[in-house]
Amino acid sequence: MTEVKDTAAHFVSAFNAHDERALNALHADNIKFDAPGGFKATNAHDATAYAMGWLRAFPNGKMTVRNEIVSAPWIVQEVIMEGTHTGPLEGPTGTVQPTHKKITSKGVQLLRIENGKIVETRIYFDMLDQLTQLGLIPVPAAV
Repeated sequence: MTEVKDTAAHFVSAFNAHDERALNALHADNIKFDAPGGFKATNAHDATAYAMGWLRAFPNGKMTVRNEIVSAPWIVQEVIMEGTHTGPLEGPTGTVQPTHKKITSKGVQLLRIENGKIVETRIYFDMLDQLTQLGLIPVPAAV
């Protein structure tokens, strides 16, 4: 259980430091990685590229873990993502140019960790809320 918590903590630290090399070292070579928008990766390079794409779009981006549940080899983390959108964001339908808006977004990541490596990742977040905060979707009218 300690290995799982330690590896997950190293991942959050590497993400917040925008340390591409450390992120890549934490991802298993044959990782199974799923994220919203239909993104899938089956290797460390592509999984790391996904994280770095977000960090380039949000250069001051950081992740804060609010809660976590460990059931080795799995860890479930409720996270808050914060940052200002000042770089291009690659998405499933193309590039979103910088909006210069700050977002605070809730999400969940499930990580399966074996031998100090993340072998499986599933990420869930409210993409509609993010797009609304970025000003890309109008705020629904109050009823």
